[in-house]
Amino acid sequence: MSGNKESGSRQPAEASGNTQTTSGPSDTPHTPCVQMRHQALRYRSIHTQLMEMVLTLQQTVEDHIVRLTSRPQQQDLALEDQWHSQAIREQEALLGRLLFQIVSFLPAGAPGDQSVQPPCMSTDSRGDVGGGQPVQANRQTGQMFYQESDFENTVISYDLSNRGIDISALYHLSFRDYDTYQGNKYHKDKNTLGYINLGTSENKLCTDLLAERLSQSDMTYVDEDLLQYTDWRGQPFLRKEVARFLTFYCKTPKPLDPENVVILNGCSAVFSALAMVLCDPGEAFLVPTPSYGGFAFSTHLYAKVKLVPVHLESQVTEANGYPFQLTVDKLEHALLRAKIEGKKVRGLVLINPQNPLGDVYSQDSMMEYLEFAKKYNLHVIVDEMYMLSVFDEAITFHSVLSMKSLPDPNKTHVIWGASKDFCISGFRFGALYTHNREVASAMSCFGYLHSISGIAQYKLRQLLQDREWIDNIYLPSYHFRLQEAHRYVTRKLKASKVPFLNRGSGLYVWINLKQYLDPCTFEEELLLHHRFLDHKLILSPGKTFMCKEPGWFRLVFAARPHLLRNAMRRFQQVLVEQAQERTVKQLEDAMKEEVFTPSQRLQPVPLSGSPDVSLGSGRLGARLEP
Repeated sequence: MSGNKESGSRQPAEASGNTQTTSGPSDTPHTPCVQMRHQALRYRSIHTQLMEMVLTLQQTVEDHIVRLTSRPQQQDLALEDQWHSQAIREQEALLGRLLFQIVSFLPAGAPGDQSVQPPCMSTDSRGDVGGGQPVQANRQTGQMFYQESDFENTVISYDLSNRGIDISALYHLSFRDYDTYQGNKYHKDKNTLGYINLGTSENKLCTDLLAERLSQSDMTYVDEDLLQYTDWRGQPFLRKEVARFLTFYCKTPKPLDPENVVILNGCSAVFSALAMVLCDPGEAFLVPTPSYGGFAFSTHLYAKVKLVPVHLESQVTEANGYPFQLTVDKLEHALLRAKIEGKKVRGLVLINPQNPLGDVYSQDSMMEYLEFAKKYNLHVIVDEMYMLSVFDEAITFHSVLSMKSLPDPNKTHVIWGASKDFCISGFRFGALYTHNREVASAMSCFGYLHSISGIAQYKLRQLLQDREWIDNIYLPSYHFRLQEAHRYVTRKLKASKVPFLNRGSGLYVWINLKQYLDPCTFEEELLLHHRFLDHKLILSPGKTFMCKEPGWFRLVFAARPHLLRNAMRRFQQVLVEQAQERTVKQLEDAMKEEVFTPSQRLQPVPLSGSPDVSLGSGRLGARLEP
């Protein structure tokens, strides 16, 4: 898919047929049948939320048992015992909190009680169109399945504050799968039964090239100044090089100013700090969804800033020229809904190239979004983390910094880092470029907590200024490997008849597994996610990205060939089992029926699912893959 957006594209029937479409409040009379249907949908959503809580509680109990049965090491026994006791107390507090959450949740979901919404859902996560109308269950997609208000009024921790318990619970809920992976990683020689992580967007394609470059002699220099505290904004030599680097690769109309650059330890730190300096607690950003799930964690942890989802739909309609199209009308609708709900929106967050869709915005589209923001006096944060990860030659990436005239330069802020494009997520490097000196100054103070070591900053400067190595060795090899990995994975998806968005940028592919959900709900999406985990394979489910439609998953393909081969074997095994289980379920349901009509006769379900549908990579228009 390219930045050139064609409105004349169409959605293949197989994909649109699987899409769960919903509507807002209708004028349909509330007959007993309609009321029963709405109630059933509501209870299904409650069941989904309760299942998430119970699964979280189960994992926490298992961790707690491990802690209780483990013994401190012999060396530094007293210190180890103190740490061990503290860890047990913290887990006991977390267990208590989770139990309280479940107990508090149950009355809200009890039959006959239609006045109380589940406390774990926030107004941010409702699909309300306005007026406080309740919505159907499959629109309650949310950022996370709880909000801070759930924890504010109950203290059961021995040592943690309410805020500390909230943070601890937030961490466990956000990184449970990642922590499991870290403790049991797949290794082709040492641990072939470990977890394969295709859920975290981490680039491992060219670590060999980076290891070789970072071991060369110019990288080993150590100066006494590098061992001291750094400039909180980032070392002047690195800010200067980042400005030069972005000037060249973003094709800016004039050289960027190093004084407008702020360096922190990762782009999530930059985004979190921006939320702090641009918003007061309780204020909000507009975020087109599906979108990077880490935004919810980053804005909640310190700033307590809310995210207002701008829900995008996969189905192609007259107003939706291609799947998940972002339009100004959708932005304005979401902004109006937020105002009706009493939320103060301070900014718009965009990712270009988009994560998890892989879309690349055209200059015209980006200008429309920026003009919308200016009209409503909003800041715009543009995350360009994947700007060098466009591997389809038919696609041209246009940085927002390349625009000769920004509608509101003082409210336009760009984030970039080397984690994705250069396979060095472990360096923890993120950069902000803003024309607003007041914002840059406020951001600088976060370097006191979130700066990078002087030695790492020196190595980054050496890397970014080596234009000959980047252009002649690294980028050609990187783009070739991206193409090969993408080609391999999409070929396997086609063989399994799995629909997907065929884009030419990013480290991932957005896949549609709705055909394997029966019924197509977030509850079933969660169960499929856990089936992947049972096979030691981690994917990211759509709800993580605040997607309003159940059944979508993000699959990261930026891994070496041997890892991808094993991962796709596990992936296909799960789909086979899921299809077999669905067939058995159909047979069992059919046996319960006493009378069959020809139209009701059981249709066999192929193990591989429905015919393949993917969407064109050359342009934003959709096309069928052969």
